[in-house]
Amino acid sequence: MTAFVVETECGDARAGVLTTPHGVVQTPAFQPVATQASVKSLSAEEVEASGARIAIMNTYHLWQRPGPELVAEMGGLHAFCRFPHTITTDSGGFQAFSLAKRTTLDEDGFVFSSHLDGRRLRLTPEEAMRIQGLLGSDIAMQLDVCPPAGAPRAEVALAVARTTRWAERCLAARSPSQAVFGIVQGGLDVELRLEHAEALARLPFDGLALGGFSVGEPIREMHKTLARVAPHLDRSRPRYLMGVGTPLDLIKAIAAGIDMFDCVMPTRNARNGQAFVPDGKVVIKNAQYRNDARPLDPECRCPACRGGYSRSYLRHLYVAREILAHRLLTVHNLYFYQTLVAEARRAIVLGCYPAWADAALARLGRDELESDPARSSGGGNGL
Repeated sequence: MTAFVVETECGDARAGVLTTPHGVVQTPAFQPVATQASVKSLSAEEVEASGARIAIMNTYHLWQRPGPELVAEMGGLHAFCRFPHTITTDSGGFQAFSLAKRTTLDEDGFVFSSHLDGRRLRLTPEEAMRIQGLLGSDIAMQLDVCPPAGAPRAEVALAVARTTRWAERCLAARSPSQAVFGIVQGGLDVELRLEHAEALARLPFDGLALGGFSVGEPIREMHKTLARVAPHLDRSRPRYLMGVGTPLDLIKAIAAGIDMFDCVMPTRNARNGQAFVPDGKVVIKNAQYRNDARPLDPECRCPACRGGYSRSYLRHLYVAREILAHRLLTVHNLYFYQTLVAEARRAIVLGCYPAWADAALARLGRDELESDPARSSGGGNGL
């Protein structure tokens, strides 16, 4: 069974404990994105060593390959990928957004044209739950409709209503062994968001997520909406912000009462040569690091920094297109994110979260991170 307890609050910020069949997750918690049941370039042991006790895997992609029946035959995701801790699977709803040109929508669900071989595939709420049940994750997400940024209010309202109807269908088809989270939609419309949150809170979900953020809307508007919506989600259940975001996003969302996150940013940005550090980020291909003997962060305990790998060497690896560059930058970024949420939790417990957050934001550089061109739509795809 899955249980959640809020242990400490500091303003709206919360420190809690999420208990699942595969262990305890201290919140706030960041989930590395393991799209294909793998965090790109890292082993399960390396992900675990970063401090991660929860990861998210992708229903749509695992449905396509290798198939949920094979995963079930191999003992489920935990046995298949050797990650022994809590696993979340998303429902495929975000892929309907990100693969919109290959997807049609009706009341029954989505029809995809496979990005692998063009096969026509129908994903309904019932099928999404069947797939996730076979995958054997601890937390399954309901199938939802994610409207694009800037969609007319009428279109957003239709997505909200359909997501509620699908929520009921998902709960009716759930696997008894899985927790199921509902997904609140509504774009930047606070009224729609609050109405949807109230509607889903009446259903027996184990947690509530906020979907449909970081899909192209102005980031400052996203932060404003989060600050008005997140504190009103049912306080007795975990609150999960899907597909977001930068370190700045996490700090602001934790202040609003969010408990869980996922995003491809630390792993994808690593493959693009960006490393997160306490005062912002290092774009390792830049010429200024050619003769830089320092590690990325002398205080970091990741294998790249603890091992003494210099910025100069990391730049050489990246420019030479060596796979080791991806591995070292990825593991560093995961450690950075896990350290960030651990420090946030400590500040909440000590009752000093606002002061800690202000200091962390000042070091990170608000303007640079809010205008980060590497932002993309959410964390669900992970490719």
